[in-house]
Amino acid sequence: MAIISIKEIFNKDSAPRKGLLAAEWVVLAYSAITALLIFFTYTKLENPHSMLMHRVHVTAMTVALWIVYRLYPCKALILVRIAAQMLLLGVWYPETFELNRIYPNLDHLFASWEQALFGCQPALLFSQILPGAVVSELMDLGYAAYFPMIALITVYYFLWKNAELQKAAFILLGAFFIYYLIFIALPVTGPQYYYKAVGLTKIAEGIFPNVHDYFNLNQDRLVSPGYIDGIFYNMVESAHNAGERPTAAFPSSHVGISTVVMLLAWHTGSRRLVWILTPFYVLLCLSTVYIQAHYVIDAIAGLITGAAFYFLLNMVPIRKDVIPTPPHKPKRKKRK
Repeated sequence: MAIISIKEIFNKDSAPRKGLLAAEWVVLAYSAITALLIFFTYTKLENPHSMLMHRVHVTAMTVALWIVYRLYPCKALILVRIAAQMLLLGVWYPETFELNRIYPNLDHLFASWEQALFGCQPALLFSQILPGAVVSELMDLGYAAYFPMIALITVYYFLWKNAELQKAAFILLGAFFIYYLIFIALPVTGPQYYYKAVGLTKIAEGIFPNVHDYFNLNQDRLVSPGYIDGIFYNMVESAHNAGERPTAAFPSSHVGISTVVMLLAWHTGSRRLVWILTPFYVLLCLSTVYIQAHYVIDAIAGLITGAAFYFLLNMVPIRKDVIPTPPHKPKRKKRK
């Protein structure tokens, strides 16, 4: 499998795209859908104006990058356009809480289903059964690998499967925004917030009260269990302190998106890439429960929906980019 050359990255495209990328249409579609929701719930939201302005800014950025590409269409700018939308995922995520907090919390139902299925709360017991520093660091390493895995698969497609980069980006961003819409409709915070709100004693006793709109005014969470002096532990805790909200528990998008990443890796045909990603994928799936970010049923639902979203989005026809191949010079026949 040949890597794309520097010359091909910066050369003008012979057949540049005139319109927006499929991934950009996904972002604008999500922006429009949620803008309608903001208008209908305007009086119930805390910062509706800033949320609407965010959509204006994203649209303006998308158009500006399109104009730059039209002035000099090349594959490097395609990557910039895709990367810009991916980098904004962390900004879109907290908004799911702003939109779903107007609905009653549903964690009591999910914790009850978890108890009925497993006879306990695995998120409460997992770290207690395996409390060692090595296990803790491996789990946090897996959880911290989430965004690097997404970046790696994107760069891999850019360098080795460039003709399919836009399809891969469409699948990744499409899956992300489907999850975000689900999170808006299902206000589930996950164990780290719900256990904190109820109290660990009640959780251990199998008592799961309805907290109603508790998280409208309270956003305290449990400190992640594990080896508190660990490098990866502190990386995960710092990330949670910076941008985590009581939202987005069911299904686990960490498990779902990483499943999409693994399927995209399998599609490349590079078994080496698959083997490199597999340990991080397994650790990530386990870590979501270990650090109390998710119930087990969240992780299972993430696995199922991640695979489903990949195959559904993969069915959408996306035009492949053309990578010009240099003309082959005919070999001269040797004189006898």
